[in-house]
Amino acid sequence: MPIAYVEIVPVRTDEMGRIAQVGSLLRVSEDGSIERTLITGRVLYHETLREAIARNVAKDLGDIALPLLPTSLQPFTVAEFFPTPGLGEYYDPRQHAIALCYVVPIAGDCKPQDETLDVEWVDLKSGMMDTSWRRWSTGMATSCGRRWLGPESEFSTSRWREVARSAGGWSGGGFRLRS
Repeated sequence: MPIAYVEIVPVRTDEMGRIAQVGSLLRVSEDGSIERTLITGRVLYHETLREAIARNVAKDLGDIALPLLPTSLQPFTVAEFFPTPGLGEYYDPRQHAIALCYVVPIAGDCKPQDETLDVEWVDLKSGMMDTSWRRWSTGMATSCGRRWLGPESEFSTSRWREVARSAGGWSGGGFRLRS
């Protein structure tokens, strides 16, 4: 039976609700290097998706991060991880997992908690967006404890523009994640 996860892309929005910055967590990997991750965690037994998102945001960003969850939660994509290489786009040697992926605006102050060293916010209009997220495209980041490896996935520049537009708009910048 697959294990359910929530995967959260933290964002900052402008006064019109458009995405202005995208956040990533900085953590120490098993080999001692610094890596970028998204907010990720399991959905616990008898826990709603809303509760799982709020709990995992608080776990990584602190209790005063203040995630702004919409009335109706709608993931922008669903990623399925298989323990067998080549069976699907995503690979996790530990388990079969389903990750419901959400873009969540963060309104409060972030005080990194748990294993998070810092939160890096990248302005979508800056040249740093491509540089910062190039680490994702080369498999230098992890999520759900898994390294993103493999062929280019639906997390393309056009897909992120679509996600950003549905969350309030974005004009410019672009990045790519690899599965």
